Amino acid sequence: MKTDYEIGAIPHAEHPMPQAERESWLCLNGEWSFRKIDSHGVRTEEASIMVPFSPETLNSGIGEGFVLADDELLEYTRTVNVTPDLLRGKTLLHFGAVDSECRVFVNGTEVGSHKGGFTAFFCDVTDVIREGENTLCVLCADRATRNGDARGKQSDRRGGIWYTPQSGIWQTVWLESMPVHYIRGLKITPNAEQGNVRIESDSFGELQHLRVFDGGEEILNADYTDAVTLTHPFKLWSPEEPYLYEFEITNQSGDKLRSYFGVRSFGMTHDAKGIARLTLNGKPYFFNGVLDQGYWSDGLLTYPSDKAAYDELKMLRDMGFNTVRKHIKLEPMRWYYHCDRLGLVVWQDFVNGGGEYSFAHVAALPFLGFHHRDHDYRYFAREDAAARADFLREADETVAQLYNCVCIGLWCPFNEGWGQFDSAEVTERVRRADPTRIIDSVSGWHDQGVGKTELRSLHTYYTPLRVPRDPRPVVLSEFGGYSMKTEGHVFDEKREFGYKKFRSQAELVKALETLYLKKLLPLIARGLCGCIYTQVSDVEEEINGLVTYDRKVVKVPLSEMRRINDRIREAANQVN
Repeated sequence: MKTDYEIGAIPHAEHPMPQAERESWLCLNGEWSFRKIDSHGVRTEEASIMVPFSPETLNSGIGEGFVLADDELLEYTRTVNVTPDLLRGKTLLHFGAVDSECRVFVNGTEVGSHKGGFTAFFCDVTDVIREGENTLCVLCADRATRNGDARGKQSDRRGGIWYTPQSGIWQTVWLESMPVHYIRGLKITPNAEQGNVRIESDSFGELQHLRVFDGGEEILNADYTDAVTLTHPFKLWSPEEPYLYEFEITNQSGDKLRSYFGVRSFGMTHDAKGIARLTLNGKPYFFNGVLDQGYWSDGLLTYPSDKAAYDELKMLRDMGFNTVRKHIKLEPMRWYYHCDRLGLVVWQDFVNGGGEYSFAHVAALPFLGFHHRDHDYRYFAREDAAARADFLREADETVAQLYNCVCIGLWCPFNEGWGQFDSAEVTERVRRADPTRIIDSVSGWHDQGVGKTELRSLHTYYTPLRVPRDPRPVVLSEFGGYSMKTEGHVFDEKREFGYKKFRSQAELVKALETLYLKKLLPLIARGLCGCIYTQVSDVEEEINGLVTYDRKVVKVPLSEMRRINDRIREAANQVN
C-alpha cells in the first residue's frame, strides 16, 4: 500500500543531523546500482534501487517478493562527483543505519565495516577519496532475524505483533568534510533545576568559541577548550512550551558546527501523600503517550519523507498526547529533532535481540503472574555470549547517539522479556552513561525487584487497569490496543490482530472514552505517573492503530482524542 507522500528524485535530502550540522556535506541518497551475490560469488538480480529504502519495500523500486538468504549478500554501488569543498582536510562517509552488517569500499579500498542494524556509523575516507569521480560500494549481510542479533519487530515468520523483515541501507547516506582539527564529541547536558547547560566538545586541543542565540539574537558567548557550563535565565523546554536555543561552535582551524539545546530535567519525587511521582523540570508531570512502532506500508522501517514523519508527530500533538514511546526501533535523527521542536517527550526502547522467544516465557506465564530471574540466560534465549556483548555495545551506541536529543526522557532496555538478561546490571550501565534520564528497565514484566529498577512498568490489555502498591513510580507502559478494520486500507483482508475489536468509528471513540475517563483517570490520584496507548498506526494485520497502515485514514478524529486527553491533563494537574 502506498502513502500519500511522494518520493523525490533524492529522497530524505534534508540535512540528516540537525543536532550537529556543518555546511560542507553531500546527500548520497537516490538511485544506486544493486545486486545480489550468492554463496559462490555470482552476482544476480541486477537492478536500480532507491536509497535509503530497503529492497523489500515498495519505495525502493524492488518491493514485494524480495528475500535475502543467510548466505547471500547485497551489493550497492554508485559513483559520486566530489568537489573541492568536500576535501577540506578530513572527509567522512556517514550511514544512518544499515541492517544488519556491512563492509564499505571507496575506489576499491575497504574503508570500514559495521555490525548492528539500527545505530549510525561513519568511515574516514580522507586517504582514498579524490576530486572528481569516485566509486562507492557497500556489501551487506542480514542474518539478524536468525542469529540472535538486534532485530526489533522483524521476523521471518511475520504475523500478529511481528512484522516483515528488511535488509540493507535504510537511512540516509552522506559525505561530510571538515578541517583536520575538527570539532568532535559534542555532548549537551541541560539542567532545568539549576538553570544551566553544560556543553562539551573536543577540537584536538584547540580553543573553541561558542555563541548561543535566542530567536536569532546572540545572548551568550564563551571560549573554552573541552567544556563550558552556561548559566542564564533560560526558558524551560516542555511539551506545552518546547523552547529551543540555537548555538554554533567554531575553532581555530575554521571548523563550524551548528546545533541547538533545550533546558529541561527529568526525575522523580514524592507528593504530599508520599506517592512516588515522575517529574519534568522538578515538578510532578503526567506523561500521556502513545506507542509508535515506526513501520510504514511502503517503506517498512523507513518513513516515506521528512514531511510524513513531521505530519504524524504533529497529529499526535494535535490529539493532545505529550509523549511517544518509540518501540524497539531507532529513528533517523531528524525524527527526534521534530519531537524536540513539537514538544513530544520520547520514551526510547533499545532494540531487542536474542534467540527464538518462548511464548510461555515472554507472554503466557507473565500474564498469569509468574516472573523469572534474568540471570537464567537459557530461559530468555540469551545463551549466546557474543550476542549479549553486541547488545551491550549497541546499547552504549544508542545512548551516545541520542544523548543530545532534548525530547528523550526515558530509556527502556528490555520489553516483555524479549532477549532480556542481567537487567539490573544493564540498568546500572545505562545510568552511568546517562544519569539525567529515567530508566524503565523491564517494560511489561519479569520485574527484578525494588532497588534494581527505577519504575514499576505495567502492560495491561486483558485485565482491569490498576496501580499496585510500590515505592517506585508506576507507569502503564502499554495498554489499549483497540482495533477497527478500515475497508480498503488493510494489509490483509482475511487476517486481523487486536486486543479488542470494534466495527465502527463511533464504537471505537466511545470505548476509548470509557477506557481513559472511567478506568484510567481515577488511577492518576492513586499514583499512576504515565500511560502509553497502543498504538499510533496499524502495522500489517495488527490493526489497533489510531490511523491506518497507509496513513490515509485517521480512525479517531483529532478533536475527539483531544477532548479525552484534555480531561486526562486536567485531572493530572489537579493531582500534581
